[in-house]
Amino acid sequence: MITQTKPILPHGMGGLPRLLVQAGHMSVEQARTLLQRAREQRMDFMAAVIEQKVLTATEMAQAIVKALGLPYLNLDEYAASSLPVEGLDSLTARKLQVMALECKGKRLLLATADPTNKETYDRIKASTQLIPEWVVVEYDKLMRLLAASAGPASDWLEAVQDVDFGMITLDTNDANSATETEQDIEDAPVVRFLKKMLVDAINMRASDLHFEPYEHVYRVRFRVDGQLREIQQPPLVIKDRLAARIKVISRLDIAEKRVPQDGRVKLQFGTRSIDFRVSTLPTLHGEKIVIRILDASAMKLGMDALGYEPIEKERLLHAIARPYGMILVTGPTGSGKTVSLYTCLGLLNQPGVNIATVEDPAEINLPGVNQVNVNEKAGLGFAEALRAFLRQDPDIIMVGEIRDLETADIAIKAAQTGHLVLSTLHTNDAPSTLMRLTNMGVAPFNIASSVLLITAQRLARQLCAQCKQPALLPPEALLEAGFSADQIDGTWQPYRAVGCSACSGGYRGRTGIYQVMPITEAIQQIILHQGSVMDIAQQAKRDGVLNLRQSGLLKVLQGLTSLEEVLAVTNE
Repeated sequence: MITQTKPILPHGMGGLPRLLVQAGHMSVEQARTLLQRAREQRMDFMAAVIEQKVLTATEMAQAIVKALGLPYLNLDEYAASSLPVEGLDSLTARKLQVMALECKGKRLLLATADPTNKETYDRIKASTQLIPEWVVVEYDKLMRLLAASAGPASDWLEAVQDVDFGMITLDTNDANSATETEQDIEDAPVVRFLKKMLVDAINMRASDLHFEPYEHVYRVRFRVDGQLREIQQPPLVIKDRLAARIKVISRLDIAEKRVPQDGRVKLQFGTRSIDFRVSTLPTLHGEKIVIRILDASAMKLGMDALGYEPIEKERLLHAIARPYGMILVTGPTGSGKTVSLYTCLGLLNQPGVNIATVEDPAEINLPGVNQVNVNEKAGLGFAEALRAFLRQDPDIIMVGEIRDLETADIAIKAAQTGHLVLSTLHTNDAPSTLMRLTNMGVAPFNIASSVLLITAQRLARQLCAQCKQPALLPPEALLEAGFSADQIDGTWQPYRAVGCSACSGGYRGRTGIYQVMPITEAIQQIILHQGSVMDIAQQAKRDGVLNLRQSGLLKVLQGLTSLEEVLAVTNE
């Protein structure tokens, strides 16, 4: 007779991790990894389980109910304003992550996602002199309800008053610009919260911070490796104070809440000086603020770190070495176009070269490069700046984006008269970029004679080297994705995302996927004869240019990313 043995749990593993392991919902190793991640990221164990997609909040609640025989409650049926809170103050409830539902005599009915936490039970019993009785709820719904039912902001701010984090200091150009109001705000706990969010975002390699007010919730999200992740839900009542602080340090008008505003702030983070671009937007329930992290160190990685294949890198380096002509980088917002352009400018930035850029706005400060910000209110647009550049004896011009015929005409004329012009367009791939210029009204002979090369690009998340595992995919699925029969020869193995304490859902960092298309004589003839996008794409294929899907599949072959990720980012 074969008996099933229970998993041997390591010493010290108790509470919810022990329950889930013993119930067979995760392995001991998974539980240990999730506990480590929760400690490193300063998050709850439940949040780590949900984030890594080991279990959903509902699955965890069901497992707890089954194991402990406790009642279950669906919090969707409750509104924050209708929940009784007598017997337990709001600050304690949020700290302990419980919700008081009902008080009967000496018994206090409490909603919790983790009834295994004995410390929480003891603290509530000691502070209320009541006997807690648990009702199990889903973790995510409880967190939303606690945030929506937050009491005075002073209660919540007290909880973050003593939060410890690395110090950062504001770098101001005007020593006398600090007003009395700013000094008052500087001492407030809300400032410590903002600084903590900035430090956490940098440590998590985030590219953007989103501060979003809604009717009942105020949430903070970070974009990490292209994916938005909810980090905090501070009380809704602090939204105006937080917005005011962000506006103060970025030199925006505190009183103006009706129109969008843009600003910048520079902070010292250890030995690194990091710029932040701030954008405010009036919404239905307050001002949404997005802070973009402009880390100049990311621009010093070099071309090898961007993910170009050897032939693609050779084509691009050959094009930027030309004395004149136009190079275009295309792709959607957030596809890494700015990094590619700045990397090229970094290679071209030599003492004997005059480089001028016009951007909206200039994201990274490049020493030795003359950078201009677009200011439409003052009459300084891309076209006006380009005209001024041509009177400044430039060698290389970078235009942040070609948006209209006037800008396109001036840029092309500059490329035809001895200047190297770099710019971006929002198109799906390289062949359609040429048609976009034609649709703008640019003459085909001007396009054919000036454009040297077009790069279309996307960013794909890289698999975590520590936890990626082989993916068992049938040959039919690989063929359908775009692999050729010759490539499916059994000499390589696709990998899948797993997730560990060192990554985010099995991915860490991103790599570029590129379609680098030189404008050959054959493509010039197609342009002059007003051929279609399909004609250009077929000729590019004959010239050995890989499309975005094929380029992405090479990253799968190299084990850098998963097939699932490539299909997602190249699904045109």
